[in-house]
Amino acid sequence: MVQRAFKAAVRASGLTKRATCHSLRHSFATHLLQDGYDIRTVQELLGHRDVATTMIYTHVMNRGGLGVRSPVDRL
Repeated sequence: MVQRAFKAAVRASGLTKRATCHSLRHSFATHLLQDGYDIRTVQELLGHRDVATTMIYTHVMNRGGLGVRSPVDRL
């Protein structure tokens, strides 16, 4: 039921890129990592046995020096 509704929503939105319910899982993991959650937490939430599987999501994290936040930034 959820998959049908999601497919209909994607079709209605006019998206040309393929999107599935599984896309939401990838988005969830990516946003967790971008928000600073550690890889082991994400691994546990996704139910991956091997952290190497979770490491796939880190490819979007290659931000170079701009990705480093100073502790002062949190004040």
